[in-house]
Amino acid sequence: MIRWMRGGFAAACIALAAGPASAQSITLASTTSTEQSGLFGHILPLFKQASGLDVKVVAVGTGQAIDSARRGDADVLFVHDRAAEEKFVADGFAQRRHPVMYNDFVLVGPKADPAGTKGKDIVEGLKKVAAANAPFISRGDRSGTHAAELRYWKQAGLADGKGSGYRECGCGMGPALNIGASSGAYVLTDRGTWLSFRNRGDLAVLVEGDQRLFNQYGVMVVSPQKHPHVKAAQAQKFVDWITSPAGQQAVAAYTIGGEQLFFPNAGTAN
Repeated sequence: MIRWMRGGFAAACIALAAGPASAQSITLASTTSTEQSGLFGHILPLFKQASGLDVKVVAVGTGQAIDSARRGDADVLFVHDRAAEEKFVADGFAQRRHPVMYNDFVLVGPKADPAGTKGKDIVEGLKKVAAANAPFISRGDRSGTHAAELRYWKQAGLADGKGSGYRECGCGMGPALNIGASSGAYVLTDRGTWLSFRNRGDLAVLVEGDQRLFNQYGVMVVSPQKHPHVKAAQAQKFVDWITSPAGQQAVAAYTIGGEQLFFPNAGTAN
């Protein structure tokens, strides 16, 4: 398996990326999909206009973002792995998880679809990838997308038998798609990053529409009880704004080529 940017090196990268934050800024740990899709470039200037606060984004895989927040290296956490988010709250690192928005995952691959995956069933699609030993690029980085992918392999009964074409890159969504495009491989991606991705080569969406592909994002203020230095009051301003009608409208207004990337759902139980 290909494995890049592991362990302590990745943690060091997070610490360097975060750096010191000024009194008028907060540090937000998030997943690469929110950054690489261009969403933050769209909404953060609007938040600054409303609050006067700058936001320093540290965009890594969801697992690394959660680890960063657990260490107190962020003031607010914005990720997409609900089970891990709920554990973060249960462990006392945040008081509450707030739903913000959703989109979906899609399976992309060569337009000719040599493994015959095309359809609406992600589990059947992955079974066909494994049976054909087709090339598949996994992020392998403990991100929300990687966590979802592992769930689908498990549901397919293939947690330990993904086919000889399976590779982990240990990288973000954009780099994983670049590898997939250059090698003609299948890749599970969030739709937001896919819509913003320009180096598609021969890749096309092959599996979509399965309810299991639902992809929700949540936001949490890191607990000042765990980490007294956290700028909880300022972080709460971001949470209040992103879940307010103004913030939700900003999320909904972000489009590429006329297609909406994220759909607001603050205040829902989903």
